[in-house]
Amino acid sequence: MGGEFTAPEFAWAQLWPLLVVFGTALAGVGVEAFAPRSARRLLQAGLAGAGLLAALVGTIVVGADLTERGDGAARGEVTAAGAVVVDGPTVFLWGLLVVVAAGGLLLFAERRVDAGLPVFAGQASVPPGTSASPAGAGGAGDAAGAGGAAGEAPSYERWEHTEVYPLLVFALAGMMLFAAAGDLLTMFVALEVLSLPLYLLCGLARRRRLLSQEAAMKYFLLGAYSSGFFVYGAALLYGYAGTLSLAGIAASVRAGAGPEVLLLAGTALVLVGLFFKVGAVPFHAWTPDVYQGAPTAVTAFMAAATKIAAFGAILRLLHVGLGDARWNWTPLLWAISILTMVAGVVLAVGQTEVKRLLAYSSIAHTGFLLTGVLGLRAAGDLGEGQVGSLQAVLFYLATYGVATVGIFAVTTLVRDPGGEAGDVARWSGLGRRSPLVAGTFAVFLLSLAGIPLTAGFVGKWSVFAVAASAGAWPVVAVAVTCSIVAVYFYVRHIVLMFFADPPVDPPAVVVPSPATSVTIGLALVATVALGVVPGPLLDLAGHAGSFLR
Repeated sequence: MGGEFTAPEFAWAQLWPLLVVFGTALAGVGVEAFAPRSARRLLQAGLAGAGLLAALVGTIVVGADLTERGDGAARGEVTAAGAVVVDGPTVFLWGLLVVVAAGGLLLFAERRVDAGLPVFAGQASVPPGTSASPAGAGGAGDAAGAGGAAGEAPSYERWEHTEVYPLLVFALAGMMLFAAAGDLLTMFVALEVLSLPLYLLCGLARRRRLLSQEAAMKYFLLGAYSSGFFVYGAALLYGYAGTLSLAGIAASVRAGAGPEVLLLAGTALVLVGLFFKVGAVPFHAWTPDVYQGAPTAVTAFMAAATKIAAFGAILRLLHVGLGDARWNWTPLLWAISILTMVAGVVLAVGQTEVKRLLAYSSIAHTGFLLTGVLGLRAAGDLGEGQVGSLQAVLFYLATYGVATVGIFAVTTLVRDPGGEAGDVARWSGLGRRSPLVAGTFAVFLLSLAGIPLTAGFVGKWSVFAVAASAGAWPVVAVAVTCSIVAVYFYVRHIVLMFFADPPVDPPAVVVPSPATSVTIGLALVATVALGVVPGPLLDLAGHAGSFLR
């Protein structure tokens, strides 16, 4: 006879910010189905904005009322039969994800930088190179322009794919669940929920349509392979522990209950799936092509938010599920972090396209973040006032996220007739014609380089310090060396903007709508403020405590 079924309990008071985001996404689907086309844009943007605001308020309320557990090192609630964990790090990551998504939403709503046209394609099904394809879309049809035979833009040209707003919110919901997942099955479901909308969004660029569709296809195919690795690794870990729960896996590791080969192979394969999402070498091949081909608003959101969510999942997996097996996965992490940093900076040196340069920069930053993950130690091993691995990585994610959204937002303002001025050489002399735009871009570059008095410096210092204190001196030495090399290509771009002669036909610098201006302004203020006064955010990351087991 079978045992009685016990329904899982849900801590609705802690889960409601996540549920608000899911509900907002579903409501957006309803708007798309029933609202007239002319009203959809304002309805969808307003609905998404209201949902994000409610989720941010809810995250703050939940974070302020988390219950202390054990000796007070952790706070929160394990709910949904262990599938979801709402603890201090979860709430910190939720808040950071919602803030980044709000910046992405404002960039999605931009309509002024491209002659009043939306950021996204008016008709995604139109093949590039046809007479119906707009100018700058890519292919043979570019010469004919957007006008067709009559010389006028086709009616779809001013249409807008308003589905992008619920897609963004669905991706955010998946990211929030990803960071809170307490078992590998929930983690996989969240991985797919966050990934599928991003695959679609990457293929919706209004300009350079062929490049955008190629980016979406590459991202989808490689993402599908990485999901396969993750599922296979989860199956092996189930074979080892008899459970997919991270807490159950941790108990089996402590007891040495299963065959070690299953533990090692399962850990490696699950990490492959997670390393793909953060663009770690050698699982980085999609990154430059997707960053370049996707609409820049999508790139800004994806580059920041995906890394935040994926590192949240990596930290929870390694801290909670595999913390007692760290001597097994630490050598792998050493190798991956070194490879990622070296490949990122070396390949970035030769880049001549702005978004590809930032893509390889993102890869290098993944290596720096993995250096911080190597600093994992027990709470009792930390000295008084010493920054822990989790605290350092959370702070780094915050600094990286705001700088990334800001720097990609600025790239949308420098434009050629066919779209954004992607060639680095086209930015020559920009500081003479538009010192405000060039200066803002320079501040973000300096933060990514880790120059003092910027948020990036404090972020790098924190992750390098925790790795060094945990004995990973060789990795820290490589990280410092790579940071020095990275300064070269960041400063080279600044020198080009302020000290080189402009081209004969310089690109235009457009004045954006208030949406993009607010995004850039807030990101700039946060980047400088966190570099000058990092204490409050560091304390907040420290106050998040440990992961709840």
